[in-house]
Amino acid sequence: MSDAPNQQARPATSRTARRVCATLLAIPLAAAGVLGAAAVPSQAAAPGQAGKADHAGRAGASLTCRGEGVDPAAKIRYRTSTVIHAPLRTIWNLQADVANWPSWQPPVTSMKRLDPGPLRKGSGFRWTTPAPATDTTPATTLTITSTVRQLKHGKCIRWTGPAIGDGLRIDRGVHVWNFTKVPGGVLVQTEETWVGDQVEADVPTSVKYLGGGLEEWLKELKATAEARS
Repeated sequence: MSDAPNQQARPATSRTARRVCATLLAIPLAAAGVLGAAAVPSQAAAPGQAGKADHAGRAGASLTCRGEGVDPAAKIRYRTSTVIHAPLRTIWNLQADVANWPSWQPPVTSMKRLDPGPLRKGSGFRWTTPAPATDTTPATTLTITSTVRQLKHGKCIRWTGPAIGDGLRIDRGVHVWNFTKVPGGVLVQTEETWVGDQVEADVPTSVKYLGGGLEEWLKELKATAEARS
């Protein structure tokens, strides 16, 4: 069952969906997880390749956190990874301290924790990102409400939630992150799925822009963690 509020999504033409997806370039929604077996850098797929393979159904098992992964029936999915040359503690603290995401992720314009204390199962947070006007959609701010479903400290996070704006909507995003120590750093792997009538109207374009958002997130996480090491 979707975590989104009970709201009817607007029908979208392929042209509208392409414009919608373009505004979502920097909006990876969330859920993170740890693999049952650790991979080494030489075994990790290069950024972009993993997402394409997963979409085509040729990749291995999806990432999981405490046994739960992305939406298995989702048409829109992307998976990628990178090695970050920084301590696991530094990387984990950046990712788990969601209140401070705006300080190192420019697309996150506001963030509000919905509960006190460390991030844990059941924690909620609401964040926003701008979407510019197009020929078919108004300029708007997307509001993303995420709930942590699974978490293992230093290993994985998985969260889910909708993204809703004026004329733009993803009914449910599921995002999984895995963190695995490897020689010289940490292998960070991430996988995400989207479900919703608007984004499913043009699956290849949605996958393209979902992938772009995840690659940018990893790039910012890597740069920030390595600069602080």
